[in-house]
This record gives sequence, structure tokens and C-alpha cells, in this order.
Amino acid sequence: MTIDRSESTSPFWRSNAPPLKRNASSASGSGKVIGASYSHADMLNFSSLSISGNSRPRTPPTISREHSASSKNPSTSTPPPRRTFTGYLSDTNRDWAADDDDDDDLGYDEDEDEFGLPSIASMRRKDKKLTKARTGDSSSGTSAKYAAGGTTLSPAGWRIETGDIAEERGVIPSYPSPKKSEGKIVRPQYKEILQDPANALHLIDHPQVSTNATSKELEAHSARISRINKFKRILQASSINLSELRDSAWSGIPEEVRAISWQLLLGYLPTSSERRVSTLERKRREYLDGVKQAFERGTAGSEGPVAPNSIGPSPIINKGRGRGLDEAVWHQISIDVPRTNPHLELYSYEATQRSLERILYVWAIRHPASGYVQGINDLVTPFWQVFLASYITDPDIEFGMDPGQLPKPVLDAVEADSFWCLTKLLDGIQDNYIFAQPGIQRQVAALRDLTARIDSTLAKHLEAQGVEFIQFSFRWMNCLLMREVSVKNVIRMWDTYMAEDQGFSEFHLYVCAAFLVKWSDKLAKMDFSEIMMFLQALPTREWTEKEIELLLSEAFIWQSLFKGSSAHLKGPNGQVASASPR
Repeated sequence: MTIDRSESTSPFWRSNAPPLKRNASSASGSGKVIGASYSHADMLNFSSLSISGNSRPRTPPTISREHSASSKNPSTSTPPPRRTFTGYLSDTNRDWAADDDDDDDLGYDEDEDEFGLPSIASMRRKDKKLTKARTGDSSSGTSAKYAAGGTTLSPAGWRIETGDIAEERGVIPSYPSPKKSEGKIVRPQYKEILQDPANALHLIDHPQVSTNATSKELEAHSARISRINKFKRILQASSINLSELRDSAWSGIPEEVRAISWQLLLGYLPTSSERRVSTLERKRREYLDGVKQAFERGTAGSEGPVAPNSIGPSPIINKGRGRGLDEAVWHQISIDVPRTNPHLELYSYEATQRSLERILYVWAIRHPASGYVQGINDLVTPFWQVFLASYITDPDIEFGMDPGQLPKPVLDAVEADSFWCLTKLLDGIQDNYIFAQPGIQRQVAALRDLTARIDSTLAKHLEAQGVEFIQFSFRWMNCLLMREVSVKNVIRMWDTYMAEDQGFSEFHLYVCAAFLVKWSDKLAKMDFSEIMMFLQALPTREWTEKEIELLLSEAFIWQSLFKGSSAHLKGPNGQVASASPR
């Protein structure tokens, strides 16, 4: 399922509200494949990969293509006709449809940076040529070649001629200039932490309380120290008790121990301290060698890998670059990554974006049932941010921290750990991203029925105004509310999700119900247009951990009342709904 960040991202991060409705004529056929299957995933057999070599894998350049935007009608207050889930998916996918008719080989730019991308200087030189040609500069030989009768070459033609891969992102990448680290420097003991995250536990420093602190501040400080010591006792055991760790994690994990706690709760790290070091070393090398294999160049004259059940080379693989690269997957990822958390400086740096691109690409070709689906790019960021923070003296790294200045082993470890933890997370909710996204269909239907039981007045008002739950809650399920609340608050939510059995699938449903009902009084006074505008721009910008904990507590109440009971799923006619919380 594809979701347009530029259209559907909550104006919580933007100054203007997005359009509410799309032209019905823009919907494509219901047979459109959602989450395409990619044929060469079997190329990455991690179990047979070599673990030799220490060089950082290089990221390939992208193909320049021209994208077409879907036309949209202005919103009105008239309730729209009710649509099927398939129709909604088709409509949304149409908005992200890219014009991929341009299949010309662009060649490979040898003037690369350390990530395998053409250098910024090289792209700026090409941009100057493009500017001259578009203004009809006669000094440009290429302009004369393609211009006739005063007509200059089209932008699409220039992209092919110049091979300017920066056009993929609309403009030449403009990354922030490296700054002084503002106290955000790598821990001197980072090598020990790389070997075993548990080595960071004895480095935890409790700040001193000011001499004029109030009794309330002293109490809070004492409670925090007690809580951290409790986690340290659990995590320093030779065999970690996961049940005890889950019980402690439900109400939040201190940031000093969050990285190792998440890795244990997801099952990425073994509970035995004796196996932890060897497991980390093996999994990190497997990932880095997997990236190298995914992006490696083929031999000269190679026609590319052969797709399973085919008699010739795959038509979308290895397009003139000598790489076994699935251009269709890479193309979409390279568009989405720069749009990921654009309000946070951390995600605007080149080192961050190249790392996320590699994680998402390798995951996509290892999971052909779904492939890469837009929205997964959001889900990797909490892992990347939490794991990076464990190596930094100041864990508040969203601003003033250029990851490119960190030692290479640190970035390699953060990237590998994020990949494996993302894989663990998505393994439990992968039916949200396969064809037709049945997991999201079930959750949206269950949310509608659950809301009718919790707040029947709100449910009836939404129905009377023609508001379909799929219109606003699809994104809540697809992105796990990451576009409704800040990354820091999402991280706090995930503490509880990991502590819950089926937290990212079952418990998330009740969180969404509590999230919707929270705005019941305001929504009851709105018509269709106002409801949609409000739900696309929820006032959560100032939310702190306290609001998140209250939301989680309310969700726990609804789960306690309704989980396992079919009574709350009975509709007005007395029949049980076909979709229910799993």
C-alpha cells in the first residue's frame, strides 16, 4: 500500500492542511497489485554469505525519472459516496503512481562519494549545464542537439541526457553542513558497548540534584534512580527473565537501558549473556555482507540475474549498471527516505538517509511477499534513533548530531541492529503489507465495531456525516500512529507494545480506539469536512510522555473489557462482525 507523505502526512508537521478528497476518476482498477513481489530475493541467502571484509558496502546511484502527480478536487462538506476497501487502496495508489515509461539507461557516474552516489559537486556541475540549456544558452552543445525552432529540450529528456540522478528527489540533495557536536559525542567506551550492549549499564551516570531542588523534584529523582537500578538488575543477570523485563517495560523503559531492552524483548538478542557477544557479531556481519551482495557490481558484460521460473534475465534488474539491483524497489525507496521525518535534523543528513535506504532495500528483497511498501520507512526510524543514542553521551540526538562524524563501526552496528529489529517487528504484522493488506482491513473493521461499543454517539455521528473509518484510520494502522505523534512519543508507546503479547497488532487496535474516542466531544460538533481536516491535523504537537501514558492506560482498560469477548462486536442487527481483534 502506498501512502503519499506529501499528501497524507499530518499537518502536525506542516503549516497547511492536505486536500481531503480525491477525484473518483483517478482510481485505478481494483486488480492493481499492492506491495509487488520481487523475483530475486533468493539471491540473498544470508546463511551462505562470507563474513570476510570490513569495507562499508556502497550504495548505488538511482535512476532519474519523471513523476506525474494525480489531480485532486477541492473538498466540500457533502459526504462522499461509501467506498470499498479495494477502491480506497486503488485511489491511494494512484496518487503515488510514477511515470516509469522512461527506461533509458543512464550509465554509471564514476565520480562517486563513499556511499556510491555521485558526488554533490558532480551533480551541481550537471545542474549548471541543465540551467544553461533550459535558458537556451547557445554554448551548450547538447541544447543545440535537441532544440529546434527555439524549443528547448524537455526536463525528462535532459534527465536522460545528463544522467543527473539528483532529479530522483526533485532537487540536488542539499544536506546540512556538519556542526560542532554540541556535547553529543561518542562515548569513549563505544568499543566495549559495540561488543556487548550490557557493558553500557555500568556507565550510567546519575546526575546530581541541585541544592535548591523541591521535595517533588527530589522524589522524582529518587524514583528514577530506583527504576534504572531495577532494570540494571534484570539486564545484568546471566540469564535474563523476559517476563520480569516485560512487566517493568510496560510503564516505560529508561532511555539509558532502552536499546538493550528492545533487542531482548524483540528476540534479537538471546537471554543468555554467554551467547550475546557471538550472536551480535554474527548477525551484524551477516547484514553487512548481505548489503554488499545486494549492491555489488556484476562482471563485465553480465546480463543480470535470472528471475525464478523464467527463461531470461528479469526485465527490471540490472539496468545497464552492472549491478544485481531491483531498480523498481530502489526507485521508490530513494524517493521516500528523504521524506522521512523531515522536521527532524537527524534525518536530513546524508549518512542517515543512506543507512535507511540500505536497510529498507535489503528488507524488501528478502520479503518478496510484500516487497517494500510505503510506511515501512517510518517504522525503521525509532530503532535507528534508539540504537544510535546508546553510543552518544547525550541521547537527545534529534538535533545537533551528524551521524556521518561517528566512527564507522558505530554506524555499521546501528544499521545492522535496526535491520534485524525491524525484521522482527514486521514478522508479526506482515499481513498489513502483503497484497490487499488483509491485516489492515481486519483492524479497520474491528476499530469501527469497537468504537460503536465504546462510544456509540461518536460512531453514529461519523456514520451520519459519511465518514468512513478507512479514510482516517488506514494510516494509523499502516504507520502505527507515527504520523500522528512525535518520534519520542512513539518510542515510549513501543516500550509498552513490546511488553504486550501481540502488542503491535492486537494492543495497537485498542490504542487507536482510545486515540479516536479522546476527541469525541470535538468531533461531535463537526461536519464531514471539519472532521477530516481535524483528524488529519490532530493537536498532538505539545504532547509529552504523560499524555502517551494516559492513552496507553485507557487502551489497557478497553482491552481488559473487550478482548476475547464477541459481545462488543455485535452490530445493530445482532450479528457478529466478520472482522474482530485478533
